[in-house]
Parts: sequence; structure tokens; C-alpha cells
Amino acid sequence: MASEKSRILIIGGTGYIGKFIVKASARAGNSTFALVREGSASDPAKAKLLEEFTAAGVVLVHGDLYDHESLVKAIKKVDVVISTVGFGQLADQTNIIAAIKQAGNITVL
Repeated sequence: MASEKSRILIIGGTGYIGKFIVKASARAGNSTFALVREGSASDPAKAKLLEEFTAAGVVLVHGDLYDHESLVKAIKKVDVVISTVGFGQLADQTNIIAAIKQAGNITVL
């Protein structure tokens, strides 16, 4: 019986730690999704990183930690959510929890 790979969403995937998590997930063969803000590609460093993600098979999902509907929409595509948001946004992870609850498809927090 083949093991089923997870569909993983990484929030904060273009950040210092997040980029390593995104790449490791893709290398492990998981269906990997990275939540990215609409304007991310306008930053040359992030644009290069997004190209690397795409080349590795990562699906870029446009959304924002502060846009509830975009979070819910992204979370409905996956079965695992990993938050790698920066220190300044730790308290805002409650937005992710609220979106997970509304999406209803994530069973373990």
C-alpha cells in the first residue's frame, strides 16, 4: 500500500524560516502550497524565490494573513497548515485558527 502524501499549505513561506519549510515539503514529495501576497513578485528577491518554488512544483496561492476569505479559500485546498509567520505577526495567528475552523477540513491543530 503506497503512503499518501499530504497537501500542505505554508503561511509565511517567503520568510526566513518559511522558505526552507516550503522547499523541504516539496522535496519530500508533498503537494505544497505557499500563501503569497499579491505584490510579492514586485520584490526582486521574493520574485526569484517564487520562481524557485514554482520550479520545484509548489503551487502559489494568493492570499493574506489579514484577509479571512483568502485564508479560508487556501485552507480548503489542503489537509495540513504550517505557519511560519514572523515574530511581529505571532499574535495574528488567531486569524489562521479562525479560518481553519471555518474551512472545517483540518482535523488536527
